[in-house]
Amino acid sequence: MYFTEELLDQSREIMKKWEDEVRKIVSTVPDQKARWSTVSDLEIKRLYTPEDIKDMDFARDIGVPGEFPFLRGNQATGYRGRHWTFRMFSGMGTARDTNRRWRLLLREGQTGLSTAFDFPTLMGYDSDSPKARGECGKCGVAIDTLEDFLTLMDRIPMEQATTSMTINPPATVLWAMYCAVAELRGVPLSKIGGTIQNDMLKEFIAQKTLMCPPEPSVKLISDTVEFGAKYVPRWNTISISGYHIREAGSTAVQELAFTLRNGIEYVEDVIRRKGLDVDDFAQRLSFFFNSHIDFFEEICKMRAARRMWARIMRDRFKAKNPRSWWMRFHTQTAGCSLTAQQPYNNVVRTAIEALAAVLGGTQSLHTNSLDEVLCLPSEQAVEIALRTQQIIAEETGVANTIDPLAGSYFIESLTNKMEEAAWEYIHKIDDMGGMVAAIEKGFPQTEIADAAYAFQRQLEASEKIMVGVNKYTTARDQVIPRVGIDDSVEMEQIERLNAVRRKRSHQAVRRSLDDLRNACKKENNVMPYCIEAVKNLATVQEICDVYREAYGEYRDPGYY
Repeated sequence: MYFTEELLDQSREIMKKWEDEVRKIVSTVPDQKARWSTVSDLEIKRLYTPEDIKDMDFARDIGVPGEFPFLRGNQATGYRGRHWTFRMFSGMGTARDTNRRWRLLLREGQTGLSTAFDFPTLMGYDSDSPKARGECGKCGVAIDTLEDFLTLMDRIPMEQATTSMTINPPATVLWAMYCAVAELRGVPLSKIGGTIQNDMLKEFIAQKTLMCPPEPSVKLISDTVEFGAKYVPRWNTISISGYHIREAGSTAVQELAFTLRNGIEYVEDVIRRKGLDVDDFAQRLSFFFNSHIDFFEEICKMRAARRMWARIMRDRFKAKNPRSWWMRFHTQTAGCSLTAQQPYNNVVRTAIEALAAVLGGTQSLHTNSLDEVLCLPSEQAVEIALRTQQIIAEETGVANTIDPLAGSYFIESLTNKMEEAAWEYIHKIDDMGGMVAAIEKGFPQTEIADAAYAFQRQLEASEKIMVGVNKYTTARDQVIPRVGIDDSVEMEQIERLNAVRRKRSHQAVRRSLDDLRNACKKENNVMPYCIEAVKNLATVQEICDVYREAYGEYRDPGYY
């Protein structure tokens, strides 16, 4: 028990007097709302006391940083030894354009790289595919062949900088390119570090960049986990992502529950399919969360996530190495909270969301730029977003002590409440037979759709407020410069792709694609064959077409 019975009795007596006083006040000055709730609609009481956390056990439920259950962080010294990684998400136009933005951000103090790919690349199509027309380089960098990737990595020190790649269906192909570039530069695979998002289950649930059906998609992910465990030990072969689940309209509890249940599904598949011991690969699993605008809810979500994953790994999977119990996660401020109306307000929103992520103990952070709701971020906007992190880290003092909100009646109570609600979802999905089965039933998709609809109704009824959208609106336009990608980028990219096709050995490409096709049929690990194919200058689409042929192409049933 966290408190003695004597202290609890004392607290109850004090509360009775206080409630009498409150009744008098609200009889003349009533509360502004009949019901108060988080942005995810978790009900919030007027006041929290020791009564709300009386069943907690300090050693079992809270503890200290660096010790199980890791509620207060993985590292014993928190940010005092090292700040989180400043990792701004960037990708635009051609590989040369994105390389230029990367080097600008590194000069300005960014400490990790992160790549956004354009839609054709995300979907496994080349820039000259009819399905790619008009999309080349528009929402991220266009990558067709290894030559593009060599340009992307130009003057980037691969032994020093870690690189995160937001890629899912073609994750094996883009990671193969990264490995091939390292080999061409003479950098051992054991020396490179970074992350591929590689989380297909959340694609079926939320983001919807799709290629193959769920089961073979999970198989490809297990291939990368196995290959990484054996040959690329510093690489996070998956970033299990709640970010896009939240952006699709989920509540914070749904984000927490579905993300962790996806993580369970991947661990189960690697153990079953590859026969690896959980301690052989668990340390390279990483997570990715959204930091939304409800300050305390987001802090509690991240604290609960860390404690839940530690318990899952220790108790469900019997992992023995304490490092396997760590939840390591990147955070991005909420894109869906930004508004086109009064866009400069987005600087304030992002600062609050970034502060929540830091107090939640994130290990890596992307702060959105104020103009991202309208266009790709301009240099000025991305610099403000990066400076937001730097001000939090260097000026505010929030990194001086670890998990400073621990022990708060409200924080611990809300953390517990979110954990309990997330476990209910996880047990329900277990009963359905796992996340793949739940996705095939449309369960997480419809839960998210219902939550998004409920939030929209609350906005329209002004039960929830978005400043500049449904309150404090103005007819005055705030004009900001917008970054656009010229259509000439597509022509330039296609010319480059055709030049590669003219010079490569078609026999070598054909042979390596046949080898990959055979590996798929025999259920072998595709990674060595994928690396060979990209070295022979096979394109992203040529490799993905092999997957589509071997495993089938998924058509979204359209739950929302």
